[in-house]
Amino acid sequence: MNGATASRREQILTAAAELFAQHGFHGVGIDDIGAAVGISGPALYRHFRSKDAMLGEMLRSISHFLLDGGTARAETAQDPERTLAALVEFHVDFALTHPSLIVVQERNLANLTDDDRKTVRALQRRYVEVWVRAIRDAVPGVSEQRARSAAHAVFGLLNSTPYTRQLADTELADLLTRLALGALEALG
Repeated sequence: MNGATASRREQILTAAAELFAQHGFHGVGIDDIGAAVGISGPALYRHFRSKDAMLGEMLRSISHFLLDGGTARAETAQDPERTLAALVEFHVDFALTHPSLIVVQERNLANLTDDDRKTVRALQRRYVEVWVRAIRDAVPGVSEQRARSAAHAVFGLLNSTPYTRQLADTELADLLTRLALGALEALG
């Protein structure tokens, strides 16, 4: 796939994510997506075989992004506390820059094909496990179940950003980071 095709696919996925977040997966047609990127709806089929395939690629791609980014931060941080801080900062940045993807994932996971849903869920579980290891390393004595529950609670906080954008991004990023780290420190 050449760069122009990849870029066009990314444009289509970005526009589709915005539309799916605003109107729901079933409330958006291919003509709507095509119009958002300046092409006809049927021209989308040069890039994706179906709207379902578009949703699948969108959610698989972001799940890979989170897992790869989280893993990279966990592997390169200097100490357990810095690892946890790096994971929080990474997820805060993701939440602030991709709110529509959070909404799409939250509302449309059931609309994925069985294979895509299994893939997305497996990637998400692996991302959670990156956090569980980091939490357990940073908070001695915390059980695996407690660390997993804490990870999901922090995700809930951070993934609430599409619904709570009342502050400037830098102020909200600072607030979310401090709240998330404070919640994780409370495990100890």
